[in-house]
Amino acid sequence: MPKGLTFLPSLALAAMMALPVAAETEPSADTVVARVNGDEITLGHVIATAAGLPPQYQQLEDEVLYQFIVEQLIQQQLLSQEQDELTRLNALMVTNEERSLKAVQTVNQITDAEVTDDAIQAAYDAQFAEFQGEDEFNASHILVATEDEAKEIKAQLDDGADFAELAKEKSTGPSGPNGGALGWFGKGQMVPEFEQAVIGLEKGQVSDPVQTQFGWHVVILNDKRKSEAPEFAAVRDELAQSVRQEAIQAKIDELTQAGNVERPEVEGLTPDVVRKLDLVQE
Repeated sequence: MPKGLTFLPSLALAAMMALPVAAETEPSADTVVARVNGDEITLGHVIATAAGLPPQYQQLEDEVLYQFIVEQLIQQQLLSQEQDELTRLNALMVTNEERSLKAVQTVNQITDAEVTDDAIQAAYDAQFAEFQGEDEFNASHILVATEDEAKEIKAQLDDGADFAELAKEKSTGPSGPNGGALGWFGKGQMVPEFEQAVIGLEKGQVSDPVQTQFGWHVVILNDKRKSEAPEFAAVRDELAQSVRQEAIQAKIDELTQAGNVERPEVEGLTPDVVRKLDLVQE
């Protein structure tokens, strides 16, 4: 064999190595992950299924979740191939689901466009910029069973007895061991008779005996203040939800005004028709 021919394999190898390497393709939503009697199941089907699963399934390991979904889709496809078409009921359900999903897309678009940091800040400013605050009270009380007991306690306090010590000794309420202290509270948090007694007191003043459903109270007003506006961070989520709902409702109102919505009167139609499943069954 001629000596020069011995270089051909090396030259051929060098030429092959010089060829461009085909780029590895990334999987896409259209990537086929299974075929069932010729019908394709794509990666997009898998991902969409995963997105709609309940939270407990989202906690599965990726490999387990992927295999689970693919197997489920294969089984569903096998079973679905036994049907030529949907029943009337199921076809109507598909239409309803499509309508619902499109509506959700619109809501998401509204949310993305309208629920911005600036919009939430503006909502906060509008609600709390001129916030005046509500009256809040810090009071203590001594609770006893009878009016006579309450009068005796009031007399001792008028003579200079220490309220907290007397509460620890005499009060039957759960706050007794803590000197009768109730902490801060606003209007509507106490029973009406107790609240009215507190509202009528000056700081440091002790009430006359007050009867409520729990017994007889002697009350002292420790302090009074105006509530402060909440921090932005504390109400941000609530305000965002409010902005979102207002934006959605505004869009619905706009579409309703611009659209043509008809509700024809149907003779013989009564509300109980909503349960007549036989009307949509074949």
